[in-house]
Amino acid sequence: MDTTSVILFFAAILILAGLILALVTLTKRGPKRLNVEYYRSHWLTIEQQLSRDEPSSCSLCILNADKLLDQAMRESGLTGTTMGDRLKASGKRFSNLNNVWSAHKIRNQIAHEPGFKVSYDDARRALATFKQALKEMGAI
Repeated sequence: MDTTSVILFFAAILILAGLILALVTLTKRGPKRLNVEYYRSHWLTIEQQLSRDEPSSCSLCILNADKLLDQAMRESGLTGTTMGDRLKASGKRFSNLNNVWSAHKIRNQIAHEPGFKVSYDDARRALATFKQALKEMGAI
């Protein structure tokens, strides 16, 4: 093999590698962008429903906020069969994962413990946590 053939051979390999890299880059699925308007609209509805004068609104708002965050997590590609599984898979996506877990635990108490009451102040804290998590997800 002469020098020209060797150079052409390596040039062909480089061109082929470049084409494969371009193909992989163009078809790679990154994190899915969320519909910010959809999430913002739903979030504003949740915030507007919270009322100090209606104790049941505290529970309802937490349930809806948890559901909205879970939907954003699923749409973003976090895997798991439950929200707890998705929170475990979220890694460092949330600046304060412990607060998100606490807010989700309140949701579970509302859903699974008959007669569980959540105070207005606790609901506001949980909603602030859900809101921050939705911001960090790029949903609102």
